Amino acid sequence: MNRLLLSCMIVTASLWAMEIPTAHVQMHKFGQSVALNSKIIQLSNAKQSVTSLVEGHLEKYFVKAGELVKKGQKIALIESIFVSKMTADYLSLQQQYSSLNKNYEASKELYEKGMISMQKINNIDIKKNAMSAKIIALQSQLQTLEIDAKNLKKATANFILYAHSSGRVAKLHLPLHTVVRVDETLISVIKEQAFYVKSYLPLEYAHRVKVGQKLILHDNSKNITAHVRQILPEVDAQTQRIVVLSSIDEKVEGVFIGSYVASKLYFQASSAYASVKKSALSFVNNEWVVFVPTKKEEHEEHDEHDEVPFEACVIEIVAQDDIYVGVKGLQEGEEYVSSKSYFVKSMILKSSLGGHGH
Repeated sequence: MNRLLLSCMIVTASLWAMEIPTAHVQMHKFGQSVALNSKIIQLSNAKQSVTSLVEGHLEKYFVKAGELVKKGQKIALIESIFVSKMTADYLSLQQQYSSLNKNYEASKELYEKGMISMQKINNIDIKKNAMSAKIIALQSQLQTLEIDAKNLKKATANFILYAHSSGRVAKLHLPLHTVVRVDETLISVIKEQAFYVKSYLPLEYAHRVKVGQKLILHDNSKNITAHVRQILPEVDAQTQRIVVLSSIDEKVEGVFIGSYVASKLYFQASSAYASVKKSALSFVNNEWVVFVPTKKEEHEEHDEHDEVPFEACVIEIVAQDDIYVGVKGLQEGEEYVSSKSYFVKSMILKSSLGGHGH
């Protein structure tokens, strides 16, 4: 027996030994879909401008353009005379309050001995309360600047900017060693996963599009799921189409703002058909077929060793979505080969050629 014949026998035997998965035809609802041209965008509130709360000298950036940052991460260092004075005043007031408090305690002892009047104690207490109010006010201002006043040991001119949300650094707006003004933007941060899809829908579908409907994007050989969030009230002047905004809810990589992608909008399911999985389809002799178990009466006409456990059933596709196809030619509940149909196709072809290796 030559090697080629032996190889054929091994391949054929493996095909017959393989476990072929099957399922049953079920009723499945399908909705109409429409292909759209969509653009990846970000809404204005998706971009955060990090601004300075104080005037000062830009000393250092802790990040670079394009880097991912997390909420609370250091962004930039500014040296500010204003911060230096504020921290020095805070520490000075703390020392003065400590002295006043010691004076107050000592005065209380003198009062108990009858050496000073209650009025003098009250005057010291008033000064102490006024000093405490100033300290609390300064402490609040320092907290706004994200400076921990309670752990402040010495005056500092350092003011550090922190990221207020996670995202990617879009741009560093100011060069190092320049003067920063109050409320001037230093850095732009684009929030992560704040991507939206702007799609243009033909007018004839206006009455069918609803908030929450699914939109599938086909970008770089992958499918991305989005959902309709807003239907703009004005028609796009250039395309004369309805503008639909959808949000991308899943985490995706490699999505570029401003790029155009093909998409498909799925309307609410309405019609139900007998359905099989898309993985069950096979194309034979220019027709779509689904493989089903060979009928018992046909088994009896063949030798047990020659019988093929499946046969091709020609179907007509009447509806489809991402997973299922609605078909004519099969009934609900019928068993069919749900995947690996290419193996079954090979089995039938070998059988028709008499190729079972004997």
